[in-house]
Amino acid sequence: MYVRELDPSASALDYYGYELRRAREAAGLTQAQLGSIVFCTGSLIGQIETAAKVPQRELSERLDAALGTDGLFSRLVGLVLRSQLPGWFRPFADLEARATHIATFQSQVVYGLLQTPAYARAVLEAGLTDALDEQVAARMDRQRVLKRDDPPLIWVVLDEVVLHRPFGGREVMREQLTHLLDLQDRRHVRVQVLPLGTGNHPATAGSFTVLRFDRDPDISYSENYDAGYMTANPSVVRDCSHRYDHLQAAALSIEGSAALIARVREERYAEQPELDGSAVA
Repeated sequence: MYVRELDPSASALDYYGYELRRAREAAGLTQAQLGSIVFCTGSLIGQIETAAKVPQRELSERLDAALGTDGLFSRLVGLVLRSQLPGWFRPFADLEARATHIATFQSQVVYGLLQTPAYARAVLEAGLTDALDEQVAARMDRQRVLKRDDPPLIWVVLDEVVLHRPFGGREVMREQLTHLLDLQDRRHVRVQVLPLGTGNHPATAGSFTVLRFDRDPDISYSENYDAGYMTANPSVVRDCSHRYDHLQAAALSIEGSAALIARVREERYAEQPELDGSAVA
C-alpha cells in the first residue's frame, strides 16, 4: 500500500502527522488499533498521519495518553490550529492570547472569543471560508484564553443589530444569546449592548479592538475583508480608547444589556413547540 511520505518541516500539520505515525509505529499499533483506543476511526488516524485532516485538541490529549508521548501532541496541536487562522490574523491572535485586558466594539457579529461553535460555523460559512471544520476548530481554540488561571478582563460592546442578525437560524442564535447571558456570570467577561436607538456614535467606521498588557505597549486592531491593521502608535491607541469610552457610556448598563439580550432571545428566537401530528381540520 502506498503511504504518503511527509516532510515534517513543511508545516505544523505535516510535522504533527509525521510524529503521530512515528509514535504509533513505535508502539506497534495499526491505525485501526490506535483509533479504537482513542475512540475514533482508523481512517481518521490515517488522514491525520497524511496531513489530510486537522487534529482536535481533545483527540491530541487522548493520543498522548495512549502513546505515552508526554504531552507532545497536546503541544503540537496548538501550532496546528494556529496555522489554520488566516496569515494576516495570526499576529493579532498571538497578542490576544497574552493580553491582560481586551476592549472591543463589534458592529456585525459576536466577538470571536464569545462565539459558540455553531454560531462561529455560520459566520465563517457566510464568509465563504475554505476548510470550514478547521477554521471553526481554530476559532474555538482561541477561546482557551478564557480558561487561563489569570484570564484577561474582556469587555465587549455589541451593536444591537448583532443580536438581530440571524446567523445560522433560530436555534443557533438562541444558543448564542444564551451563551452571552451565561458569560455574564464570569467576573472577567462583561457585555454591553449599544441600542439601535443610539444616534451619532464614534465608531461608525466599524469594529475595533484595544489590547492592553502588563509590560508591553497597548495596541489597537481593526480589519477589513482580507487584512488586519494593528498598531501601537500611542496617538491611534489613545483615540481608539477614547472612542471606546464614549461607546461604553452610550451603551446600556451590563444589567440592562443582559435584559435586552434575554428579551431578543425570547421574542425573536423562542423555542418552537413540537408538532404532535394531530392536525385539526
